Amino acid sequence: MTSEYLLRSLLLLILALFSANASNWLYLAKLSSVGSISEEETCEKLKGLIQRQVQICKRNVEVMDSVRRGAQLAIDECQYQFRNRRWNCSTLDTLPVFGKVVTQGTREAAFVYAISSAGVAFAVTRACSSGELEKCGCDRTVHGVSPEGFQWSGCSDNIAYGVAFSQSFVDVRERSKGSSSSRALMNLHNNEAGRKAILSNMRVECKCHGVSGSCEVKTCWKAMPPFRKVGNVLKEKFDGATEVEQKKIGSTKVLVPKNSQFKPHTDDDLVYLDPSPDFCDHDLKSGVLGTAGRQCNKTSKAIDGCELMCCGRGFHTEEVEVVDRCSCKFHWCCYVKCKQCRKVVEMHTCR
Repeated sequence: MTSEYLLRSLLLLILALFSANASNWLYLAKLSSVGSISEEETCEKLKGLIQRQVQICKRNVEVMDSVRRGAQLAIDECQYQFRNRRWNCSTLDTLPVFGKVVTQGTREAAFVYAISSAGVAFAVTRACSSGELEKCGCDRTVHGVSPEGFQWSGCSDNIAYGVAFSQSFVDVRERSKGSSSSRALMNLHNNEAGRKAILSNMRVECKCHGVSGSCEVKTCWKAMPPFRKVGNVLKEKFDGATEVEQKKIGSTKVLVPKNSQFKPHTDDDLVYLDPSPDFCDHDLKSGVLGTAGRQCNKTSKAIDGCELMCCGRGFHTEEVEVVDRCSCKFHWCCYVKCKQCRKVVEMHTCR
């Protein structure tokens, strides 16, 4: 084995690790103690950013609180979508936020990258529309009369600005010179798929104007879908994600389905390189927390059921008292008054 070969192998390993930790910026969601990111000096202190992201931060200080909101939005949505699965998007107070799971090229990592890039695009766009940012506002390219005959008016969401900022900030590590490893290509693809989940689901919202609520004049604007919709779309893409490998076509490196019998993935699909662990047992080396102690559904045959969630290890059952609101009544005007009812229910947790 020549020294040149060893050096090349080491370089490829470094590049792979470099790309595998490209989600470190998500640590922004953990920085509630910093307060508002309003000074350039704060950018240097933000944990998880690479130098080029620090530079972007300094040039766009007013946008960084939106980036932090986007990171939190992504984590919350990930935890909602995977709440009933063995891997449930648990976060750590260290880097990377999701632990070693995202350093592997699995479909879970694919989802994390997609929902994270979507979170930044969504939060920055929302800040533009609400007038929080000087650099952007509503989308002024949407105006005039539509082919359907309604008047474009109101504040259309400036999704173009949000997507562009997400591309520049989130993708910067992979777009570094020489980052053409298969993992970098995977990350870039899934980042873009996350943003497309917003773009493909933009909707038209309208308001009617006229006497007694008639719709003589209708004004409309373009709006982003709720972020829950984005999460639902990406969760479906996760379930149907394509396993890929790197291939050189001419002078370009691309990702193609590992199984040649599968149809090529589209720009909207999620792709992954490595099979996922089963997430059953606690494994520090792989960053897997395991399912011991997780709550499960005794009657379900799905992944949230005790048989699958507990990986055949069995489960504990205990009776716990829960307090619910009940006998709610509406009082004129204008509040709802409820009683508190206590009941004993069975709770099942994995061994």
